[in-house]
Amino acid sequence: MTKFDQVSGNPRVRYFGNVRVGDALTLDTLRSMYSGVVLSYGASADRQLGIPGEELVVPARRFVAWYNGLPEAQGLDIDLRRVDRVVIIGHGNVALDCARILLTDPSDLASTDITAQALSALRESNVKHVEMVGRRGPLQVAFTTKELREMTKIPHLRILCDRDLVASECEKWASFVDSSRSLKRMMDLLMSHAGKDGGEKSFTLSFLKSPVEVTERGVRFQVNRLDGPVDQAKAVGTGEYIDTPSGLVLRSVGYATTPIAGAPFDERRRIVPNIAGRVTHNGDVVPGLYAAGWAKRGPVGVIATTMQDAYRTGDAIIMDITNGHLRSGLPRDSVDEGLRESGVLESCVTNEQWKHLEAFEVEAGRRVGKPREKVTSVDRMLDIIGV
Repeated sequence: MTKFDQVSGNPRVRYFGNVRVGDALTLDTLRSMYSGVVLSYGASADRQLGIPGEELVVPARRFVAWYNGLPEAQGLDIDLRRVDRVVIIGHGNVALDCARILLTDPSDLASTDITAQALSALRESNVKHVEMVGRRGPLQVAFTTKELREMTKIPHLRILCDRDLVASECEKWASFVDSSRSLKRMMDLLMSHAGKDGGEKSFTLSFLKSPVEVTERGVRFQVNRLDGPVDQAKAVGTGEYIDTPSGLVLRSVGYATTPIAGAPFDERRRIVPNIAGRVTHNGDVVPGLYAAGWAKRGPVGVIATTMQDAYRTGDAIIMDITNGHLRSGLPRDSVDEGLRESGVLESCVTNEQWKHLEAFEVEAGRRVGKPREKVTSVDRMLDIIGV
């Protein structure tokens, strides 16, 4: 049983899916019904490169959504049969995950919950080489050792990087590397696998390059140098340029939170402004309105980081309840009446219906030897659960 199952099974918890806040149901309406409202809607937009040819770039977020079965990404138009080389701009976990999917033998993915559509496209893929490029050096990468280790497990994959650069940076900043077990483990892992013989597929980690233009033929990069101490190093262009051929370019340079109607939003920092999880407007706390996760602090950290952040927001809510800072919400019958008037109850998906959809996917997956076979159309989902 997952944590979600445990929480959703609590009779005091209700789930309303297929609802877009800001349309028929406004944030003000929700706040009038409940003692508190938590904004925890993540970061659904992408950071841009801001360079010529960006329209030729595929956001990694959309690529990940495609092979994970999110309905809004199923129209992604890429033909992997025509692609031999892929360039991924960014050095984070999402970039590594994209590389892993592109280079893993589809037969090894067939027993996972990857969608049937994505698996079919990957079976026909001609991708042999993936290069992941970052503007800074090996000691500044944003991915984790766990994700890098997954790449090393791909059979017969050649892993390439500038070993001399990695070695010199580790030697130059030895005390910094030794002070971080995770970083030292990652550098040791990289050095132990980079340059080994392999098969026809390769994965290259490139450092110190910033994209300046994308064309139909590939990407032009400016070579960088690092300026400043290792933990605050900035990439500075050298004026030297390199052209890298590529049939597909993925952008993985971070996400961005977007505003939600009726809630304060910091356009510069791209977060919901808050103090310890309590939403603020012009510096003043908005009573009963809270934020958690990436909407609260920006798209950084891993799942464990976000969990701890959510606990802290939960602590703030409990403190406000204890200190009498929250007014009473409406009785459940009154809440239901308000939701009915907004049209939510007619079209929403309940937890029981969601569990029915989950059971449908699990059974469909069982028949083909997978954990689940995801339904990738919202209309099909609603049809299955009878909404």
